[in-house]
Amino acid sequence: MSAREVRQEDAFDAGAMAAWLAGNAAAGSGIDLTTVPEVRQFSGGVSNLTYLLRYPGGDLILRRPPKGEHRKGAHDMAREHRIQTQLARHLPYVPRTVALCEDTSVIGTPFYVMQRLTGPIPRKELPRGVQLDREQTAALCRNVIDLLVDLHSVDVAATGLGDLGKGEGYVARQVAGWSERYRRARTRSAGSFETEMDWLDRHQPRERPHTLVHNDFRFDNVVLDPADPTRPVGLLDWELATVGDPLLDLANSLGYWVQRGDGPLMQLFRRQPTHLPGMMTREQVVAYYCARTGATVTHAEWAWYQVFGLFRVAVIAQQVYQRYVTGQTTNKKFRHFGSAVLILELRCRRIIRRARKMSPRTAATPIRPSRQGRRSTTEEPSV
Repeated sequence: MSAREVRQEDAFDAGAMAAWLAGNAAAGSGIDLTTVPEVRQFSGGVSNLTYLLRYPGGDLILRRPPKGEHRKGAHDMAREHRIQTQLARHLPYVPRTVALCEDTSVIGTPFYVMQRLTGPIPRKELPRGVQLDREQTAALCRNVIDLLVDLHSVDVAATGLGDLGKGEGYVARQVAGWSERYRRARTRSAGSFETEMDWLDRHQPRERPHTLVHNDFRFDNVVLDPADPTRPVGLLDWELATVGDPLLDLANSLGYWVQRGDGPLMQLFRRQPTHLPGMMTREQVVAYYCARTGATVTHAEWAWYQVFGLFRVAVIAQQVYQRYVTGQTTNKKFRHFGSAVLILELRCRRIIRRARKMSPRTAATPIRPSRQGRRSTTEEPSV
């Protein structure tokens, strides 16, 4: 993960932060906190901001929300800190927390500090210096999906995080919530998504047993073992974690999955190396996940999940694009997010059209592992 000079709009008083941290850090960080660290900013991510704190004795990570107005419940540092603190006792991939500051007078926003997990992070391409052949890439893909399986297997009650869930109706709440967010963030050039939101509302899948869900599970939130880059050692960015439908967590992850064979427009917005030889297709990921967990999902149900996952990515992109066009951020990498939203709406429409043409027999058939190269019954045409 690359750390760069802090953007002016995201800067904060490092001295004030260091003084507070020195007096409030939990024991056991192993780092002398009596000095003011060098502060760098990580360029990845579109929601909460992440910084590298370079102390003489080691590095820490600081997370804080962006400046400006936020919707109620968004960018909740105390919630994110609590999830990591409690889940780290049950899932070894979660970074340990060091301190939480809810006093906005220190740097202007709440923040928390955690340990830094050292290792390569896959982004649009494999990290510099990491070279994997087809078999190793396949192993990496399986191991990353296994990490999601491990998270969904955690005993929610044992973590003390059961109160994150709101009971039955999780899917309905997700559809309503993300639809409302899109309508609030819509700009003049954006598509309406009204047809897709109506379809999602009317075709919701059955209620499933709830698990802990990450809600932003992607390759670029996974830290790899420097000695074996096919093996994950860390999972980052717990901002959106909750208790809910695990298949929706999988669908949200696959909303970012741009694979070989996807059209040139989708390749423009690829953010992780899921195009490499050896990576599973989206449908193969679903089949593998179901085989590992015992879950069953029909082709008709997965069409719904797939549309929701893409729609949710579109909402996130539109929220960021709205911040850009209204001047809340000057980060130029966000100027193309409006185009990504339009492309995602097109993909959703194509999946819906394909779902409507499914025969009743195909619609009711569970997704299972298929022969390599066999035509998928749920994948949409390339864009």
